[in-house]
Amino acid sequence: MKNLDPTGLKRLHREWRRRTDQRISLILDSVQTPYNVGTIVRTSAALGVEHLWLVGATESPTHAKANKTALGTQRYVEWTFVETPTEAADLARTAGYRLIGVELAESATPLHEIDLSGDVCLIVGHEDRGLSKDMLGACDAFGFIPQVGKVGSLNVGVACSIAISEARRQGWSAS
Repeated sequence: MKNLDPTGLKRLHREWRRRTDQRISLILDSVQTPYNVGTIVRTSAALGVEHLWLVGATESPTHAKANKTALGTQRYVEWTFVETPTEAADLARTAGYRLIGVELAESATPLHEIDLSGDVCLIVGHEDRGLSKDMLGACDAFGFIPQVGKVGSLNVGVACSIAISEARRQGWSAS
C-alpha cells in the first residue's frame, strides 16, 4: 500500500466529479468568525459547493484570518453578499434549491435522516445564536448532527463541513 501520487489524486477526484450531478449551495447567516468562514470556504472548494450567500455580519472570505484557514481556496468558490436572510432565501429558491437549516431546533431531524439528495442549500448561522428568526422562518426543514459526547454543539465551520459531506454522500448514493 502506498499513498497516491499527484496523478493518482487527479484521477480519483475526476472519477468522483463524474459521479456528481447534485448542486449544493450555502447560506451563511451572520457567521462572524473569520476562521469559521475560512473552514467553510475550504470545505466548499473541496466538495464542489456551487455558491455561498453571505448574510448579515458574516465575515468576508477575503479577510486575512479567513484566508489563513482557506489557504487561498476562495478563488474556487463563488459568493455574494446579501442584505437580509429573506433575500438570501429568495435567491436560493429562485436558483432551484431546497433550504435546509443546520440547526439545533425543536423540529430538527437527524441530518442523515433528511433527504439531502437533489439540489440543496444548507444554511448555518451565528456561532452562538444560530440561525436568525427570519432565516428560521425561511427553511424547508431542519437537520442536526447527533452528538453522543460530553459537548452539546460543534464549531459552525466543522458542523457545516459535516453537513456538506452528508449532502454529497446522499447525492452520490442517489445517483
